[in-house]
Amino acid sequence: MTSHATHLWRLLKWGRILARHGALMGIERDANTPAPVRRLVRLARLGARVPKQPRYAAAFQAIGPAAIKLGQTLATRPDLVGEAAARDLLTLQDALPPLPFRAIRAAVETTLGQPLETVYARFDEVPVGAASIAQVHRAVTTEGRDVAVKVLRPGIADQFARDIATYEWAAAHLEQLGGEAKRLRPRLVIANLKRWTARELDLRREAASSSELAEAMAAEPGYLVPAIDWDRTTGRVMTMAWIDGVKISDREAIIAAGHDPKALAARLVNTFLRQAIAEGFFHADMHQGNLFVTPDGRIAAIDFGIMGRINRQARLWLAEILYGLITGNYRRVAEIHFEAQYVPAHHDVAEFATALRAVGEPMRGKPASELSVGQMLDGLFAITRDFDMETQPHLLLLQKTMVMVEGIATALDPDINMWETSGPYVSAWLRDELGPEAKAADTLVEHWRTLMRLPDLVRRIEDRYPAPGGAPPPPPLPEVRLLVWQPGWLLRYGAVALGAAAVGAALVRVLA
Repeated sequence: MTSHATHLWRLLKWGRILARHGALMGIERDANTPAPVRRLVRLARLGARVPKQPRYAAAFQAIGPAAIKLGQTLATRPDLVGEAAARDLLTLQDALPPLPFRAIRAAVETTLGQPLETVYARFDEVPVGAASIAQVHRAVTTEGRDVAVKVLRPGIADQFARDIATYEWAAAHLEQLGGEAKRLRPRLVIANLKRWTARELDLRREAASSSELAEAMAAEPGYLVPAIDWDRTTGRVMTMAWIDGVKISDREAIIAAGHDPKALAARLVNTFLRQAIAEGFFHADMHQGNLFVTPDGRIAAIDFGIMGRINRQARLWLAEILYGLITGNYRRVAEIHFEAQYVPAHHDVAEFATALRAVGEPMRGKPASELSVGQMLDGLFAITRDFDMETQPHLLLLQKTMVMVEGIATALDPDINMWETSGPYVSAWLRDELGPEAKAADTLVEHWRTLMRLPDLVRRIEDRYPAPGGAPPPPPLPEVRLLVWQPGWLLRYGAVALGAAAVGAALVRVLA
């Protein structure tokens, strides 16, 4: 088990990097920051040259792979890191220098159990992309198919495990302080990060997600998911069909290829809504590097390491919330928040409806260029504290993806109205799901299932498992050995850490 001193040393080391990029100023100045955290921040920036303008994305990039993933997670939490930091973190590029080809060759041959040449007729040594977890090479199979081969970086799983252990340690101590720190549920944030990362570190799960999404979107002719080559896929290597196309961020190239960027923007929004609302399973890493436009005009998606999933009841609530905000029915939006138990029952529905009106009305009647899903989410986050709304981890990926989709759609079509574009789809889906035919069908199925149960069994099950709220139960959190907060602990551990840093710096000077 990692010692307290090791965790503190890592936090101070990372804190120094954050300080040099000005990324700790907001934490230090925030009145809600607990005093022990503020003292650690001051210790971390001691002697550092702090820039006037914080560079959050650059700071997380400099710390390393696990921090990049953490930064992408925090980009969904403007309530936790602030609006400016969240916007900057959305620009975080998951890119690192590529590994030497000999390391990639060894990894592929080890995991596939065969020489590279017997599996692939051609394998490009220069990767087409290198990220924090894996890098991708273009290849040709022995059958002559063009493919993309994704290979995990050797040793990356151990590195993530070490860093996430310290994140868990820090989050547990932060939550122990109570108050605002407890309401923001930092341990759940790290638990979600750990779960998402575990999926990304097993390429078989990414391949399975790709296959599942392809099945769900098979009826959508304008959306393409590359096929998986299961014979050349393991936990550390994934082979999929190669996608030829133009990056969706290259608007000029899209126009030059004869495609309509306005139609592509609308299609992107509606394919996302279909995934999130109709299927409940969506591509949650829809940044510009993961979306392409094929020569025949389809939108092709890659990189399915991060996927979101929402159950049917939550999807119904989500659709009603979106439609209520579109139409100005704030009372119904407020009622849904109470039904879903997002807002504690001791608050007043009418008061919450008024707070929602303050978020929604400023955007109503404005030109399309001034409407923003991001602004709407920022406004909703701003009222969470007043109504004791705890973080809903199952919605964080959705919120991040909504902002990403809006950014890409706006780049394609600056005049797109997200509300008008999404409104018809949301209202049609609600009509199908909440209309009389759907309600009648649901009632018949429910009654039939009830009749098939023995009454005593029904009573015992219902007593043991009451009707769930809107949020699914949180994942189990790991046990964390806590540091006992005592007077002088910060000085003692801080002195050890600073002393070690000074010795390290002296050794560097001597060896140089």
